[in-house]
Amino acid sequence: MAEKTDGKLIANNKKAYHDYFIEEKYETGIVLHGTEVKSLRMGQCSIKEAFIRIEDGEMFIYGMHISPYEKGNIFNKDPLRVKKLLLHKKEIDKILGKTKEKGNTIVPLKVYFKGSLVKMEIGLARGKKMYDKRNDIAKKDMQREAQRDFKVRNLG
Repeated sequence: MAEKTDGKLIANNKKAYHDYFIEEKYETGIVLHGTEVKSLRMGQCSIKEAFIRIEDGEMFIYGMHISPYEKGNIFNKDPLRVKKLLLHKKEIDKILGKTKEKGNTIVPLKVYFKGSLVKMEIGLARGKKMYDKRNDIAKKDMQREAQRDFKVRNLG
């Protein structure tokens, strides 16, 4: 299971929490090249359109955009290249078994530094229906209103 992030947050996927119920979270490493890490240190990353697949017992992320490093010339890699995620074989098999169930998928949640290493938090997720999304929005609105009322009472 993933723990709290110690390091600097690079990218966050808020859309995943809106579109899915996150059932389990895992922390993975990412196979990167030198200029990609430098670009990540500058915060040049997007995982909004990214998705994860398991192929031949290995996990890969597609659509993760890491902007080319400005001073990297010939060493820059394709910004949308497929990147391998580093997870133990048992964890991959467990996740694969759960994704075979109806409606489950794997989504990237956040990318961050843990020490000098780049880590990604992925989640085993189940898709939300439209009425679930409306319920979540209504709950958030009620909480926001309650906080506003609380502030007004305490100030006056």
